[in-house]
Amino acid sequence: MTPKQRFITALTLGIPDRVPTFELEFQLSRELMGKDFLRERDLNGLSPKEIDRALHENAEYMIKVYEYLEHDAICLHYLDEAHMLETARIIRELVGDKYMLLAHGDGTYAISDAKGMMEMSCMMTDEPEEAEAIAEKMCTDAIAHNRRFLEHGLDGFILCSDYCFNKGPFISPKMFSRFITPYLYRIIEDIRANGGYAIKHTDGDISKILDQLVSCRPHAIHSLDPMAGVDIRQVKEYTRGKVALCGNVHCAALQTGTEQEIRESAEYCLKYGKPGGGYIYCTSNVPFRGLPLERYLLVLDIWRKHRDY
Repeated sequence: MTPKQRFITALTLGIPDRVPTFELEFQLSRELMGKDFLRERDLNGLSPKEIDRALHENAEYMIKVYEYLEHDAICLHYLDEAHMLETARIIRELVGDKYMLLAHGDGTYAISDAKGMMEMSCMMTDEPEEAEAIAEKMCTDAIAHNRRFLEHGLDGFILCSDYCFNKGPFISPKMFSRFITPYLYRIIEDIRANGGYAIKHTDGDISKILDQLVSCRPHAIHSLDPMAGVDIRQVKEYTRGKVALCGNVHCAALQTGTEQEIRESAEYCLKYGKPGGGYIYCTSNVPFRGLPLERYLLVLDIWRKHRDY
């Protein structure tokens, strides 16, 4: 299978030749190969010709990094819309349809800073119609954004609005069903209707809203946060045949745990995520800047031992 075929097979609850892997972001490219991925600020002051050269070099570098890591999907970040779409075009020009290409595509309420949380909570309680009007605008903007990206060759989206703390969602399940679920459902249905794929990301304890997330029909749920007590074994039992799963490798253990704890987390995810297909192996957040590279490479080594079906 090609990486893209493998990834889509898992997203659609099939059994690929091996468990696919990817990350929402890979922030350790400097540690791995000597430089960071291109940021929009790096293009400031450059001529159109220089920007074109920089985008081509960055696309080539991304392919080099993700080929080394054996990822099956590439998530595009750090650039404005036009430059991300051009990057996607260049990647397709260089390697064809080899990789699944993903970008952010959410448009629902999410956890914000303390001031924003207070304002949001007051509005939802005291002015629910205004809160719904804002939710509608975010939803329609996201749908328009996602259609443009699909028209320009991307395959799908990471829906990266965080809903949960370690003790549960930031609003009650009842409020969630009013201010988030209907809009998330519409965003995902439009992605599906236009031939794309949707992976819903949220950290934290999702147990109280898992039924609502599944009802929105994402192709997969990420990140299955073990730091919030989310157990891939339990989630797999509940969601089997309904939605694919991504993640659950313990990011805190990657940073502060022992090598044995890392191994146990990674092997547990593969033991309970892999059977029957519908699982994509990855960390419960991202390989973040400051994480020792060798610890993420250990996670990949464990995957290589157990990935084949």
